Amino acid sequence: MKKISYVLGLTIAMSLFSCVPQRKLEEEQAKRKSCESELADLKTKSQDCDTQLTEAKKQMADDQKSINGLQKDTSITGTSYRSLTSKYDKLNQINEQLLDKYNRLLEGNIADTKKLSGELQMTQEQLLKKQDELKALSDQLDAKKKDLDALTEELKKREARVAELEAVLKQKDDATNDLKKKLSDALLGFEGKGLTITQKNGKVYVSMDESLLFASGSTTVEAKGVEALKKVAKVLEQNTDINVMIEGHTDDIPMAGKGDIKDNWDLSVMRATSIVKIITKNSSVDPKRLTASGRGEYFPVDPAKTAEARKKNRRTEIILTPKLDELFKVLETN
Repeated sequence: MKKISYVLGLTIAMSLFSCVPQRKLEEEQAKRKSCESELADLKTKSQDCDTQLTEAKKQMADDQKSINGLQKDTSITGTSYRSLTSKYDKLNQINEQLLDKYNRLLEGNIADTKKLSGELQMTQEQLLKKQDELKALSDQLDAKKKDLDALTEELKKREARVAELEAVLKQKDDATNDLKKKLSDALLGFEGKGLTITQKNGKVYVSMDESLLFASGSTTVEAKGVEALKKVAKVLEQNTDINVMIEGHTDDIPMAGKGDIKDNWDLSVMRATSIVKIITKNSSVDPKRLTASGRGEYFPVDPAKTAEARKKNRRTEIILTPKLDELFKVLETN
């Protein structure tokens, strides 16, 4: 019933427009073109927003930035929606005015009435078009909100996963610190006497000079070295979640090449193997946890060609690494 009143009102308004200057009609047409141009701009901005959202889903590091961009774009679109609603209300007000004029001029000039009726019909078409535009824009806002909610939820899941990984890593760091302390306590009498204990990259390094373990060119561990290795073995025996790498290192002076030891490679590997045997013989450490390797002369701690540097390089390192099974499980789960 109200639509019929609109039609009658606009028809009356058409009659009145005969009295309205041509300039007002041109202003109405300019407003229409402005609305169409604004709608085109909104569609372009909406497409740009969709592109930004797709890129945001591909990179976790840009998730938060994409959310901010999407929130900003949603705010802009909402502003445009409210602006278009305001324009729609103004157009509706004009329609009411035309209806009022139409009622007052119903008995007026027939030609003016037809003209006003045409203007009224055009106004109604514009109203219907604006309604469609408003609905489309409202649907876009709903879609943007859903995308924003989905992206926010994904970010929360990733933050939870990072927190879980950090907790596991902290647990491993605590285990490494505890292991270093146990080794320092067990080897208190040896530290600074050819033995050092350091911690780096999540691992504990027990470095023993040649003077503590072996005679020059020998692969047989000396008595004081055996005593130190027994203490290390006891610590390993009590910490079953630690993998052990024994690395033999030599200086850069070539071996004479006699007997079973042909070169520095042989010497470094055989020394590492001798230490593995002492650990397994004097403890219940699972041999599967142990790895013997030789580095020869190729990983010196001091590359200088001096007697002091070569003495530093002649060493054996026991590298203790906490098992990362739990961390891998977290990664696989996520």
